[in-house]
Amino acid sequence: QVQLVESGGGLVQVGGSLRLSCAASGSVFSINVMGWYRQAPGNQREVVALITSGGSTNYLDSVKGRFTISRDNAKNTVYLQMNGLKREDTAVYYCYSDLNDSHRSMYWGQGTQVTVSS
Repeated sequence: QVQLVESGGGLVQVGGSLRLSCAASGSVFSINVMGWYRQAPGNQREVVALITSGGSTNYLDSVKGRFTISRDNAKNTVYLQMNGLKREDTAVYYCYSDLNDSHRSMYWGQGTQVTVSS
């Protein structure tokens, strides 16, 4: 069984920074895509940033230039560096992975709260 364990959320002021981490543990053979989604109260879950095994990235338009996604393939870990945080970035952030264990599977983390206050 695979688990995605997140860390790094919290409370920060507008303009501040946070770094989220997510490590995949368990019977991971290889990882195709890792990334982050977020969901604010009353909103649908939306993709924030994704990164492929080859390092290609994709970002939500509203975070481009402020957020940076990266991964450490040796550690099966993905990071999200969030700078210039805005109040509208407040949400629960979920780690996501498309990976291969016994077959190709999608996994989600438990979610970590990011709150940006003015």
